[in-house]
Amino acid sequence: MTAPKFDPESDIPDLRGKVICVTGANVGLGKACVKHFARHGPAKIWLAARNAEKAKAAIADILEELGPGGDGGTPCEFLELDLASLASVQKAAQRLRAESPRLDILMLNAAVMCNPPGLTADGYELQFGTNYMGHALLTKLLLPLLLKSAAEIEPETEKDKDKPSDVRVVVLGSEAHKVALPKVGIDLGRLKSETMDVSSARRYGVSKLATVLFTRELAKRYPRVTVAAAHPGWVTTNLGHSMADSFMSPAVQGRIMSCLAHVPPFQTPDKGAKTQLWASVSKDVVSGEYYTAVGKGGTQSATAKSDDLARRLWEWTETELARFET
Repeated sequence: MTAPKFDPESDIPDLRGKVICVTGANVGLGKACVKHFARHGPAKIWLAARNAEKAKAAIADILEELGPGGDGGTPCEFLELDLASLASVQKAAQRLRAESPRLDILMLNAAVMCNPPGLTADGYELQFGTNYMGHALLTKLLLPLLLKSAAEIEPETEKDKDKPSDVRVVVLGSEAHKVALPKVGIDLGRLKSETMDVSSARRYGVSKLATVLFTRELAKRYPRVTVAAAHPGWVTTNLGHSMADSFMSPAVQGRIMSCLAHVPPFQTPDKGAKTQLWASVSKDVVSGEYYTAVGKGGTQSATAKSDDLARRLWEWTETELARFET
């Protein structure tokens, strides 16, 4: 079956009235997504990132490229967010909830990849804490706003009232979820340690496996929100370049290359962003699915398909984040 064609310039619908938040929005895929969203006139786009100077420069670049009729008049605002600090995540969510009446698309795009051993400010393994825990808390704290927005969308029929609405959470997945820990996928008892005996690539795989499991479980527990994970492939971003400097073994690097072998190498961010943009707007998206290309569901590892692991990870995460009020 041929995957459907998708041109962000022509196939993203009118976004008037919608509010969008993109993490990691100052560079690469995130910046490309903001540009394509802005072209279709949403009410506002929040660019969530750590660095104010880079984010504001990205906003200026995007609006200048689009021009006044482009739509370079789309309101875009920087939202300070450091995913490696749960206090920063909480502050960002509080600001967005205080200043925005709704939220229609939450794109969890930011990530770190193949870093040396380390811990986040809250004591989680660095890649897991940044790529998964930070986004899990952001989603938890923004769910009331997402659900409020979903409730304001009238279902077309009575049968549709319990089906996913057009409110979206789009998670940046990865084929690297297939190189998580052998057999168990995720060891819940070791997530609050540097796990120095585990390669940086496997630690990255664990973080991405967590996002795939989170996608499915979030979709199951909140059926009025459309949730999807999207794998962009090889993209010319700083994230992709970091793998060359990582501490992975040749065997693990080979497995990652094998997982990604079917993906066209070194796409531009504009091309790489197509799958997550499609997942943000298409009526053909199946909530809870993992996509490796526009309209194409990806194969998943056995651990990624485990409902038991998805449930246990969700419950563990809820316990870890219980101190943060929604």
